[in-house]
Amino acid sequence: METENKTPATEENVEKQGRENPLRAEKRNKLGQLREAGIDPFPHNFERNKVIAELIEAHSEIEAGEKIEGESVKIAGRLMTKRSMGKAAFFNVQDQSGTLQGYVKISELPEADQTAFKLLDIGDHIGLTGFVFKTRKGELSLHCQEFKIICKSLEPLPEKFHGLADIELKYRHRHMDLITSPESRKVFEARSKIIRTVRQFLDDRGFLEVETPILQPIYGGAAAYPFSTHHRALDMKLFLKISPELYLKRLIVGGFEKVYDLGRNFRNEGIDRTHNPEFTMLEWYEAYTDYNYQMKQFEDLVAHVAEVVTGSTKVQYQDYELEFKPPWRRLSVYDGIKEYCGFDVSEMDEATLFDKVKGLGSDLEKPSSHGEMVMEAFELGVEKHLVQPTFVIDFPVEVSPLTKKHRDKPGLVERFEPMVAHMELGNAYTELNDPEDQLDRLKQQEAKRVVDEEAQPMDEDFVHAIDTGMPPTGGVGLGMERLIMLMTNQPSIRDIILFPTMKHK
Repeated sequence: METENKTPATEENVEKQGRENPLRAEKRNKLGQLREAGIDPFPHNFERNKVIAELIEAHSEIEAGEKIEGESVKIAGRLMTKRSMGKAAFFNVQDQSGTLQGYVKISELPEADQTAFKLLDIGDHIGLTGFVFKTRKGELSLHCQEFKIICKSLEPLPEKFHGLADIELKYRHRHMDLITSPESRKVFEARSKIIRTVRQFLDDRGFLEVETPILQPIYGGAAAYPFSTHHRALDMKLFLKISPELYLKRLIVGGFEKVYDLGRNFRNEGIDRTHNPEFTMLEWYEAYTDYNYQMKQFEDLVAHVAEVVTGSTKVQYQDYELEFKPPWRRLSVYDGIKEYCGFDVSEMDEATLFDKVKGLGSDLEKPSSHGEMVMEAFELGVEKHLVQPTFVIDFPVEVSPLTKKHRDKPGLVERFEPMVAHMELGNAYTELNDPEDQLDRLKQQEAKRVVDEEAQPMDEDFVHAIDTGMPPTGGVGLGMERLIMLMTNQPSIRDIILFPTMKHK
Protein backbone atom coordinates (compact mmCIF):
# COMPACT_ATOMS: atom_id res chain seq x y z
CA MET A 1 0.00 0.00 0.00
CA GLU A 2 1.54 3.29 -1.13
CA THR A 3 0.61 6.61 0.43
CA GLU A 4 1.47 10.08 -0.84
CA ASN A 5 4.39 11.66 0.96
CA LYS A 6 2.51 14.77 2.08
CA THR A 7 0.05 16.00 4.66
CA PRO A 8 -3.11 18.00 3.99
CA ALA A 9 -2.23 21.56 2.97
CA THR A 10 -3.96 23.27 5.88
CA GLU A 11 -2.91 26.78 6.89
CA GLU A 12 -1.52 25.33 10.14
CA ASN A 13 0.66 22.79 8.32
CA VAL A 14 1.92 25.34 5.80
CA GLU A 15 2.83 27.71 8.64
CA LYS A 16 4.63 24.95 10.58
CA GLN A 17 6.60 23.83 7.53
CA GLY A 18 7.58 27.41 6.77
CA ARG A 19 9.18 27.73 10.20
CA GLU A 20 10.94 24.35 10.20
CA ASN A 21 14.05 23.09 8.48
CA PRO A 22 13.33 20.67 5.60
CA LEU A 23 14.34 17.49 7.48
CA ARG A 24 12.07 18.28 10.40
CA ALA A 25 9.23 19.25 8.08
CA GLU A 26 9.57 15.92 6.25
CA LYS A 27 9.40 14.03 9.52
CA ARG A 28 6.25 15.92 10.48
CA ASN A 29 4.73 15.04 7.08
CA LYS A 30 5.37 11.36 7.73
CA LEU A 31 3.85 11.66 11.19
CA GLY A 32 0.67 12.98 9.60
CA GLN A 33 0.63 10.13 7.07
CA LEU A 34 0.95 7.53 9.80
CA ARG A 35 -2.08 8.99 11.57
CA GLU A 36 -4.06 9.15 8.30
CA ALA A 37 -3.30 5.45 7.77
CA GLY A 38 -4.71 4.62 11.20
CA ILE A 39 -1.29 3.77 12.66
CA ASP A 40 -0.64 5.03 16.18
CA PRO A 41 2.89 6.54 16.08
CA PHE A 42 3.06 6.69 19.89
CA PRO A 43 1.69 3.41 21.32
CA HIS A 44 1.62 2.94 25.09
CA ASN A 45 4.15 0.10 25.21
CA PHE A 46 5.97 -2.64 23.33
CA GLU A 47 6.51 -5.97 25.05
CA ARG A 48 10.04 -7.06 24.15
CA ASN A 49 11.45 -10.36 25.31
CA LYS A 50 15.14 -9.70 24.71
CA VAL A 51 17.65 -6.88 24.80
CA ILE A 52 20.28 -6.73 22.08
CA ALA A 53 23.23 -7.69 24.28
CA GLU A 54 21.43 -10.90 25.30
CA LEU A 55 20.97 -11.89 21.65
CA ILE A 56 24.59 -11.19 20.82
CA GLU A 57 25.81 -13.19 23.82
CA ALA A 58 23.49 -16.12 23.10
CA HIS A 59 24.01 -16.41 19.34
CA SER A 60 27.36 -14.84 18.41
CA GLU A 61 28.90 -18.28 17.77
CA ILE A 62 26.40 -19.48 15.15
CA GLU A 63 27.73 -20.16 11.66
CA ALA A 64 27.44 -17.75 8.73
CA GLY A 65 24.12 -18.42 6.97
CA GLU A 66 22.63 -20.19 10.02
CA LYS A 67 19.08 -19.31 11.19
CA ILE A 68 17.45 -19.70 14.63
CA GLU A 69 13.86 -19.93 13.39
CA GLY A 70 12.44 -21.75 16.39
CA GLU A 71 12.75 -18.72 18.67
CA SER A 72 10.52 -15.67 18.16
CA VAL A 73 12.46 -12.62 19.27
CA LYS A 74 11.03 -9.21 20.16
CA ILE A 75 13.43 -6.29 20.51
CA ALA A 76 13.01 -2.53 20.58
CA GLY A 77 15.31 0.44 20.14
CA ARG A 78 16.19 3.50 18.09
CA LEU A 79 16.80 3.26 14.32
CA MET A 80 20.36 4.47 13.65
CA THR A 81 20.92 3.55 9.98
CA LYS A 82 18.76 2.37 7.07
CA ARG A 83 19.98 0.93 3.76
CA SER A 84 17.14 0.32 1.32
CA MET A 85 17.53 -2.12 -1.57
CA GLY A 86 14.12 -1.71 -3.18
CA LYS A 87 12.12 -4.73 -1.99
CA ALA A 88 14.32 -5.31 1.06
CA ALA A 89 16.35 -3.26 3.54
CA PHE A 90 19.09 -3.57 6.11
CA PHE A 91 19.08 -1.28 9.14
CA ASN A 92 20.69 -0.91 12.57
CA VAL A 93 18.70 -0.67 15.77
CA GLN A 94 20.23 0.50 19.06
CA ASP A 95 19.06 -0.08 22.62
CA GLN A 96 20.93 0.70 25.84
CA SER A 97 22.78 -2.61 25.73
CA GLY A 98 24.08 -2.49 22.15
CA THR A 99 23.41 -2.35 18.41
CA LEU A 100 22.07 -5.08 16.10
CA GLN A 101 21.54 -5.27 12.36
CA GLY A 102 18.01 -5.88 11.16
CA TYR A 103 16.86 -7.24 7.79
CA VAL A 104 13.40 -6.95 6.33
CA LYS A 105 11.81 -8.16 3.10
CA ILE A 106 9.03 -5.63 2.65
CA SER A 107 6.53 -8.03 1.04
CA GLU A 108 6.72 -10.37 4.07
CA LEU A 109 5.37 -7.73 6.43
CA PRO A 110 1.67 -7.23 7.18
CA GLU A 111 0.16 -4.40 5.14
CA ALA A 112 0.08 -1.85 7.99
CA ASP A 113 3.71 -2.71 8.85
CA GLN A 114 4.74 -2.09 5.24
CA THR A 115 3.20 1.37 5.43
CA ALA A 116 4.94 2.09 8.72
CA PHE A 117 8.30 0.92 7.39
CA LYS A 118 8.07 3.21 4.35
CA LEU A 119 7.43 6.17 6.66
CA LEU A 120 10.36 5.30 8.90
CA ASP A 121 13.11 7.85 9.65
CA ILE A 122 16.49 7.66 11.32
CA GLY A 123 15.96 8.38 15.02
CA ASP A 124 12.54 6.70 15.31
CA HIS A 125 11.99 4.08 18.02
CA ILE A 126 10.90 0.76 16.53
CA GLY A 127 9.73 -2.62 17.77
CA LEU A 128 10.73 -5.74 15.83
CA THR A 129 9.55 -9.33 15.91
CA GLY A 130 11.49 -12.01 14.04
CA PHE A 131 14.25 -14.60 14.22
CA VAL A 132 18.02 -14.41 14.59
CA PHE A 133 20.35 -15.34 11.74
CA LYS A 134 23.89 -14.68 10.61
CA THR A 135 24.53 -13.21 7.17
CA ARG A 136 26.90 -14.86 4.71
CA LYS A 137 29.40 -12.16 5.66
CA GLY A 138 29.14 -13.27 9.29
CA GLU A 139 27.09 -10.42 10.85
CA LEU A 140 24.53 -11.41 13.46
CA SER A 141 21.14 -10.00 12.44
CA LEU A 142 17.41 -10.14 13.09
CA HIS A 143 15.12 -11.17 10.21
CA CYS A 144 12.13 -8.92 10.80
CA GLN A 145 8.68 -10.48 10.35
CA GLU A 146 6.64 -7.82 12.15
CA PHE A 147 7.52 -4.13 12.41
CA LYS A 148 6.12 -1.30 14.54
CA ILE A 149 6.96 2.38 14.90
CA ILE A 150 6.65 2.90 18.64
CA CYS A 151 7.79 6.55 18.78
CA LYS A 152 8.02 8.85 15.77
CA SER A 153 10.85 11.37 16.22
CA LEU A 154 10.68 14.92 14.89
CA GLU A 155 14.19 16.24 15.61
CA PRO A 156 16.85 15.02 13.12
CA LEU A 157 19.93 13.36 14.60
CA PRO A 158 23.39 14.85 13.93
CA GLU A 159 24.59 14.12 10.40
CA LYS A 160 26.38 10.79 9.83
CA PHE A 161 25.97 9.82 13.49
CA HIS A 162 29.51 10.84 14.40
CA GLY A 163 28.24 12.61 17.47
CA LEU A 164 28.03 16.29 18.26
CA ALA A 165 31.12 18.14 17.07
CA ASP A 166 30.13 21.35 18.89
CA ILE A 167 31.22 20.92 22.52
CA GLU A 168 28.62 23.35 23.85
CA LEU A 169 25.83 21.47 22.06
CA LYS A 170 27.19 18.22 23.52
CA TYR A 171 26.72 19.54 27.06
CA ARG A 172 23.51 21.46 26.37
CA HIS A 173 21.78 18.62 24.48
CA ARG A 174 23.14 15.62 26.37
CA HIS A 175 20.34 13.42 24.98
CA MET A 176 21.77 13.87 21.47
CA ASP A 177 25.29 13.16 22.70
CA LEU A 178 24.18 9.92 24.36
CA ILE A 179 22.26 8.77 21.28
CA THR A 180 25.17 9.28 18.90
CA SER A 181 28.25 8.65 21.05
CA PRO A 182 28.90 5.18 22.50
CA GLU A 183 31.98 6.66 24.20
CA SER A 184 29.86 9.13 26.18
CA ARG A 185 27.47 6.38 27.25
CA LYS A 186 30.41 4.31 28.48
CA VAL A 187 31.70 7.23 30.56
CA PHE A 188 28.38 7.63 32.36
CA GLU A 189 28.00 3.89 32.85
CA ALA A 190 31.48 3.96 34.41
CA ARG A 191 30.41 6.88 36.62
CA SER A 192 27.53 4.83 37.98
CA LYS A 193 29.83 1.87 38.57
CA ILE A 194 32.34 4.04 40.44
CA ILE A 195 29.66 5.39 42.76
CA ARG A 196 28.30 1.87 43.42
CA THR A 197 31.83 0.62 44.13
CA VAL A 198 32.52 3.43 46.61
CA ARG A 199 29.27 2.76 48.44
CA GLN A 200 29.98 -0.97 48.58
CA PHE A 201 33.50 -0.37 49.93
CA LEU A 202 32.22 1.74 52.81
CA ASP A 203 29.21 -0.49 53.49
CA ASP A 204 31.51 -3.51 53.70
CA ARG A 205 33.55 -1.68 56.34
CA GLY A 206 30.53 -1.10 58.53
CA PHE A 207 29.64 2.47 57.57
CA LEU A 208 26.08 3.75 57.72
CA GLU A 209 24.92 5.89 54.79
CA VAL A 210 22.90 8.90 55.97
CA GLU A 211 21.29 11.97 54.46
CA THR A 212 22.00 15.48 55.68
CA PRO A 213 19.88 18.58 54.96
CA ILE A 214 20.29 20.25 51.60
CA LEU A 215 18.46 23.34 52.88
CA GLN A 216 20.34 24.62 55.92
CA PRO A 217 19.77 27.67 58.16
CA ILE A 218 23.56 28.05 58.58
CA TYR A 219 26.03 26.81 55.99
CA GLY A 220 29.44 25.48 56.96
CA GLY A 221 32.09 22.79 56.66
CA ALA A 222 33.98 24.45 53.79
CA ALA A 223 35.34 27.79 52.62
CA ALA A 224 32.82 28.59 49.90
CA TYR A 225 30.12 31.12 49.04
CA PRO A 226 26.63 29.53 49.25
CA PHE A 227 23.46 29.73 47.22
CA SER A 228 20.59 31.14 49.26
CA THR A 229 16.82 31.05 49.09
CA HIS A 230 13.85 32.17 51.19
CA HIS A 231 11.37 29.88 52.92
CA ARG A 232 8.03 31.69 52.80
CA ALA A 233 6.14 29.74 55.46
CA LEU A 234 8.86 30.20 58.09
CA ASP A 235 9.92 33.59 56.71
CA MET A 236 13.60 32.69 56.96
CA LYS A 237 16.68 32.60 54.80
CA LEU A 238 18.06 29.16 53.94
CA PHE A 239 21.24 28.04 52.19
CA LEU A 240 21.96 25.12 49.88
CA LYS A 241 24.54 22.94 51.59
CA ILE A 242 28.17 23.49 50.71
CA SER A 243 29.22 20.48 52.83
CA PRO A 244 27.55 17.88 55.09
CA GLU A 245 30.42 18.06 57.63
CA LEU A 246 28.78 19.77 60.60
CA TYR A 247 25.73 17.49 60.44
CA LEU A 248 27.81 14.32 60.15
CA LYS A 249 29.79 15.34 63.23
CA ARG A 250 26.52 15.73 65.13
CA LEU A 251 25.82 12.09 64.28
CA ILE A 252 29.23 11.04 65.62
CA VAL A 253 28.33 12.88 68.84
CA GLY A 254 24.99 11.06 68.82
CA GLY A 255 26.68 7.65 68.82
CA PHE A 256 26.88 6.61 65.17
CA GLU A 257 30.57 5.70 64.91
CA LYS A 258 30.92 5.30 61.12
CA VAL A 259 28.77 7.48 58.84
CA TYR A 260 28.93 8.78 55.28
CA ASP A 261 26.94 11.06 53.01
CA LEU A 262 27.26 10.70 49.24
CA GLY A 263 25.21 13.38 47.53
CA ARG A 264 25.01 16.78 45.90
CA ASN A 265 26.69 19.91 47.27
CA PHE A 266 26.25 23.44 45.93
CA ARG A 267 28.82 26.24 45.87
CA ASN A 268 28.20 29.62 44.30
CA GLU A 269 31.51 29.82 42.50
CA GLY A 270 33.01 29.96 39.03
CA ILE A 271 32.95 27.22 36.40
CA ASP A 272 36.16 25.75 35.01
CA ARG A 273 37.76 22.42 34.12
CA THR A 274 37.44 21.05 37.66
CA HIS A 275 34.56 23.11 39.13
CA ASN A 276 30.79 23.04 38.66
CA PRO A 277 28.42 24.86 41.06
CA GLU A 278 26.51 21.60 41.65
CA PHE A 279 28.63 18.53 42.28
CA THR A 280 28.74 15.17 44.08
CA MET A 281 30.66 14.95 47.34
CA LEU A 282 31.45 11.95 49.52
CA GLU A 283 32.18 12.66 53.17
CA TRP A 284 32.76 10.04 55.83
CA TYR A 285 33.54 10.23 59.56
CA GLU A 286 34.86 7.47 61.76
CA ALA A 287 35.13 7.65 65.54
CA TYR A 288 38.36 6.70 67.36
CA THR A 289 40.55 7.25 64.26
CA ASP A 290 42.87 10.04 63.07
CA TYR A 291 44.22 11.37 59.79
CA ASN A 292 46.94 8.71 59.62
CA TYR A 293 44.33 5.95 59.70
CA GLN A 294 42.18 7.76 57.15
CA MET A 295 45.10 8.24 54.73
CA LYS A 296 45.44 4.47 54.60
CA GLN A 297 41.69 4.01 54.14
CA PHE A 298 41.58 6.67 51.41
CA GLU A 299 44.34 5.10 49.32
CA ASP A 300 42.78 1.66 49.81
CA LEU A 301 39.43 2.98 48.55
CA VAL A 302 40.84 4.67 45.44
CA ALA A 303 43.06 1.69 44.56
CA HIS A 304 40.03 -0.60 44.94
CA VAL A 305 37.91 1.61 42.67
CA ALA A 306 40.67 1.66 40.05
CA GLU A 307 40.92 -2.14 40.04
CA VAL A 308 37.15 -2.68 39.86
CA VAL A 309 36.55 -0.07 37.13
CA THR A 310 39.70 -0.32 35.00
CA GLY A 311 41.12 -3.72 35.99
CA SER A 312 44.37 -2.27 37.34
CA THR A 313 45.78 0.18 39.88
CA LYS A 314 47.62 1.76 36.93
CA VAL A 315 45.35 4.24 35.18
CA GLN A 316 46.03 6.34 32.09
CA TYR A 317 44.92 9.93 32.58
CA GLN A 318 45.67 12.32 29.71
CA ASP A 319 49.49 12.35 29.37
CA TYR A 320 50.16 10.50 32.62
CA GLU A 321 50.20 6.88 33.73
CA LEU A 322 49.07 7.07 37.35
CA GLU A 323 49.84 4.35 39.89
CA PHE A 324 47.26 4.18 42.67
CA LYS A 325 48.73 1.16 44.44
CA PRO A 326 49.32 1.97 48.15
CA PRO A 327 51.27 3.40 49.81
CA TRP A 328 51.09 6.87 48.29
CA ARG A 329 53.71 9.53 48.89
CA ARG A 330 53.31 11.73 52.00
CA LEU A 331 54.54 15.33 51.58
CA SER A 332 54.13 18.07 54.19
CA VAL A 333 53.20 21.58 53.08
CA TYR A 334 56.45 23.01 54.46
CA ASP A 335 58.62 20.28 52.91
CA GLY A 336 56.91 20.72 49.56
CA ILE A 337 57.70 24.45 49.50
CA LYS A 338 61.27 23.76 50.52
CA GLU A 339 61.69 21.09 47.81
CA TYR A 340 60.03 22.83 44.87
CA CYS A 341 60.32 26.55 45.71
CA GLY A 342 63.74 26.49 47.37
CA PHE A 343 62.95 28.33 50.60
CA ASP A 344 61.96 27.40 54.18
CA VAL A 345 58.77 29.08 55.46
CA SER A 346 58.83 27.57 58.95
CA GLU A 347 60.70 30.47 60.56
CA MET A 348 60.01 33.16 57.96
CA ASP A 349 58.41 36.43 59.05
CA GLU A 350 55.35 37.71 57.21
CA ALA A 351 57.13 40.49 55.29
CA THR A 352 59.77 38.12 53.91
CA LEU A 353 57.16 35.48 53.12
CA PHE A 354 55.07 38.08 51.28
CA ASP A 355 58.07 38.94 49.08
CA LYS A 356 58.65 35.24 48.34
CA VAL A 357 55.01 34.70 47.44
CA LYS A 358 54.98 37.74 45.14
CA GLY A 359 58.07 36.30 43.47
CA LEU A 360 56.04 33.19 42.64
CA GLY A 361 53.49 35.33 40.80
CA SER A 362 50.89 35.93 43.51
CA ASP A 363 48.35 38.71 42.99
CA LEU A 364 48.12 39.44 46.73
CA GLU A 365 48.24 43.21 47.23
CA LYS A 366 49.32 43.11 50.87
CA PRO A 367 50.44 40.50 53.42
CA SER A 368 47.76 38.23 54.84
CA SER A 369 48.19 35.74 57.68
CA HIS A 370 51.33 33.61 57.73
CA GLY A 371 49.33 30.41 57.08
CA GLU A 372 47.39 31.89 54.17
CA MET A 373 50.60 33.04 52.48
CA VAL A 374 52.17 29.61 53.07
CA MET A 375 49.25 28.03 51.19
CA GLU A 376 49.55 30.64 48.45
CA ALA A 377 53.20 29.64 48.00
CA PHE A 378 52.25 25.96 47.94
CA GLU A 379 49.51 26.41 45.37
CA LEU A 380 51.69 28.53 43.08
CA GLY A 381 54.98 26.70 43.41
CA VAL A 382 54.28 23.09 44.37
CA GLU A 383 50.95 21.78 43.06
CA LYS A 384 52.07 21.92 39.42
CA HIS A 385 54.73 19.30 40.23
CA LEU A 386 52.38 16.78 41.88
CA VAL A 387 51.35 14.18 39.30
CA GLN A 388 51.45 10.78 41.03
CA PRO A 389 49.05 10.26 43.99
CA THR A 390 50.41 12.27 46.90
CA PHE A 391 49.04 13.09 50.36
CA VAL A 392 49.82 16.72 51.12
CA ILE A 393 49.86 16.83 54.93
CA ASP A 394 50.21 19.13 57.95
CA PHE A 395 48.60 22.46 57.07
CA PRO A 396 48.82 25.83 58.87
CA VAL A 397 46.24 26.22 61.62
CA GLU A 398 44.96 29.54 60.17
CA VAL A 399 43.44 27.80 57.13
CA SER A 400 41.93 24.85 59.00
CA PRO A 401 39.27 26.02 61.50
CA LEU A 402 37.72 22.58 62.08
CA THR A 403 40.95 20.58 62.41
CA LYS A 404 42.78 19.27 65.46
CA LYS A 405 46.18 20.84 66.18
CA HIS A 406 49.18 18.72 65.26
CA ARG A 407 50.40 16.57 68.12
CA ASP A 408 54.09 17.23 67.30
CA LYS A 409 54.29 20.41 65.17
CA PRO A 410 53.21 23.73 66.72
CA GLY A 411 51.28 26.04 64.39
CA LEU A 412 50.11 23.16 62.17
CA VAL A 413 47.10 20.86 62.11
CA GLU A 414 46.61 17.19 61.25
CA ARG A 415 45.09 17.58 57.82
CA PHE A 416 45.73 15.99 54.43
CA GLU A 417 44.71 16.71 50.87
CA PRO A 418 45.22 13.97 48.25
CA MET A 419 46.68 15.44 45.06
CA VAL A 420 46.66 13.56 41.73
CA ALA A 421 47.59 14.95 38.29
CA HIS A 422 47.75 18.49 39.77
CA MET A 423 44.18 18.15 41.10
CA GLU A 424 43.03 18.19 44.71
CA LEU A 425 40.99 15.02 45.11
CA GLY A 426 39.72 15.58 48.63
CA ASN A 427 40.32 16.97 52.11
CA ALA A 428 40.61 15.25 55.48
CA TYR A 429 41.34 15.96 59.14
CA THR A 430 41.93 14.60 62.53
CA GLU A 431 38.76 16.38 63.63
CA LEU A 432 38.79 19.10 66.25
CA ASN A 433 36.82 17.93 69.29
CA ASP A 434 38.06 20.31 71.99
CA PRO A 435 34.94 22.47 72.56
CA GLU A 436 36.82 25.53 73.84
CA ASP A 437 39.35 25.45 71.00
CA GLN A 438 36.52 24.94 68.49
CA LEU A 439 34.56 27.90 69.85
CA ASP A 440 37.64 30.15 69.73
CA ARG A 441 38.35 29.22 66.12
CA LEU A 442 34.75 29.73 65.03
CA LYS A 443 34.85 33.17 66.66
CA GLN A 444 37.99 33.95 64.65
CA GLN A 445 36.25 32.80 61.48
CA GLU A 446 33.18 34.87 62.29
CA ALA A 447 35.40 37.95 62.71
CA LYS A 448 37.02 37.27 59.31
CA ARG A 449 33.63 37.42 57.58
CA VAL A 450 33.91 41.20 57.46
CA VAL A 451 36.54 40.80 54.73
CA ASP A 452 36.04 37.17 53.65
CA GLU A 453 32.52 36.04 52.73
CA GLU A 454 33.71 32.42 52.49
CA ALA A 455 34.82 32.25 56.14
CA GLN A 456 32.98 29.79 58.40
CA PRO A 457 29.93 31.41 60.11
CA MET A 458 29.20 30.76 63.76
CA ASP A 459 26.93 27.74 64.28
CA GLU A 460 25.67 27.64 67.87
CA ASP A 461 23.93 24.29 67.44
CA PHE A 462 27.17 22.71 66.18
CA VAL A 463 29.02 24.19 69.17
CA HIS A 464 26.37 22.63 71.44
CA ALA A 465 27.05 19.24 69.81
CA ILE A 466 30.81 19.54 70.34
CA ASP A 467 30.17 20.60 73.94
CA THR A 468 28.21 17.38 74.40
CA GLY A 469 31.35 15.44 73.54
CA MET A 470 32.65 14.11 70.21
CA PRO A 471 35.12 11.22 70.47
CA PRO A 472 38.44 11.35 68.57
CA THR A 473 37.39 11.23 64.93
CA GLY A 474 38.91 11.07 61.47
CA GLY A 475 36.90 12.75 58.71
CA VAL A 476 37.35 12.69 54.93
CA GLY A 477 35.82 14.51 51.97
CA LEU A 478 36.27 13.17 48.43
CA GLY A 479 35.17 15.02 45.29
CA MET A 480 33.48 12.31 43.26
CA GLU A 481 33.64 14.18 39.95
CA ARG A 482 37.42 14.45 40.12
CA LEU A 483 37.76 10.78 40.98
CA ILE A 484 35.49 9.95 38.03
CA MET A 485 37.53 12.21 35.71
CA LEU A 486 40.66 10.25 36.65
CA MET A 487 39.07 6.82 36.27
CA THR A 488 37.46 7.60 32.89
CA ASN A 489 40.31 9.71 31.44
CA GLN A 490 38.11 12.76 30.88
CA PRO A 491 39.76 16.21 30.80
CA SER A 492 36.83 18.28 32.06
CA ILE A 493 34.28 17.95 34.84
CA ARG A 494 31.58 18.74 32.26
CA ASP A 495 32.42 15.48 30.47
CA ILE A 496 31.37 13.41 33.49
CA ILE A 497 28.33 15.40 34.69
CA LEU A 498 25.27 14.52 32.64
CA PHE A 499 23.81 18.01 32.86
CA PRO A 500 26.53 20.55 33.73
CA THR A 501 25.54 24.08 34.67
CA MET A 502 25.28 26.16 31.49
CA LYS A 503 24.56 29.81 30.82
CA HIS A 504 20.91 30.24 29.89
CA LYS A 505 20.27 30.57 26.16
